[in-house]
Amino acid sequence: MPTRLSVVMIAKNAAELLPECLASVRWADEIIVLDSGSSDNTVELARSLGAQVHVNNDWQGYGVQRQRAQALATGDYILMIDTDERVTPELEHSLRQVLAAPQAGAVYSIARRNYFLGRFMRHSGWYPDRVLRLYERERWQYNGNLVHESLECRDATIIELKGDLRHLTCRDFADFQQKQLAYATAWAQERYQKGKKASLAGIFGHTLGAFVKTLLIRGGVLDGAQGWLLAVVNAQYTFNKYTELWALNRGFSKKA
Repeated sequence: MPTRLSVVMIAKNAAELLPECLASVRWADEIIVLDSGSSDNTVELARSLGAQVHVNNDWQGYGVQRQRAQALATGDYILMIDTDERVTPELEHSLRQVLAAPQAGAVYSIARRNYFLGRFMRHSGWYPDRVLRLYERERWQYNGNLVHESLECRDATIIELKGDLRHLTCRDFADFQQKQLAYATAWAQERYQKGKKASLAGIFGHTLGAFVKTLLIRGGVLDGAQGWLLAVVNAQYTFNKYTELWALNRGFSKKA
């Protein structure tokens, strides 16, 4: 019996991104879209393009929402993607090869090529940026993290696939910065609830470390102006994370 693939994604106000995303995976056995309360026509558009659409407005973070979306799927394997990602033809070929002869217990790693202000980055820690996205539905699922969720698959065999997943990470800088600020706040709240601490020295050290790691250790300097800007952005994001955690530790922030 053929191995069935469910493409699964979570969405909110993604009407602009959906057509290309869904077109890149239209060959899958089913496409599941779980919307979290869009105010645009994401739901109607996704249905018109052949996806099975469900809505759950009880947002409890990215990890929980991915768990809910996966629970709606019926395929043997899950390909978890985002609405700002596109499966390239080479990656599609690799995915089809896996489905033709899957390896039990394996999880498949996919290289993301991330787009930043007019350029698909080749360094800066943004390529190959491997993510675990193809896996057996009944064996694995995502953890429940608010942000930076990941697949729980500690004892899995990891197999690298050929082909890229194109990721339109940053098309608009202001929108990207807004998301980064929201992620930083959610990260700090999650760490605070787990009893994590932050110090002023730690804020400085982590911020400087993020800049140096992006620009020099991960080769951001080779990505030109975008590499330098991304190093600054990563440093700012890190500063925001640890500053918010420091404020929560001292009762200066009421966001937790």
